[in-house]
Amino acid sequence: MNKDQVKGRVDQAKGDAKKAVGKVLDDKELQRDGKVQKAVGRAQAKYGDAKQKIKR
Repeated sequence: MNKDQVKGRVDQAKGDAKKAVGKVLDDKELQRDGKVQKAVGRAQAKYGDAKQKIKR
């Protein structure tokens, strides 16, 4: 597992947490930030996955 895969998955988890907190607090901006962070994390994890495949 490379650093991009790890960071991407951590960002996905942080995004999920932000989204959940935003939902509980009824904070639309926090929910949106969570969705964006999750999407960025997903993209970075996929980049790391591709990098790993190429390395093999």
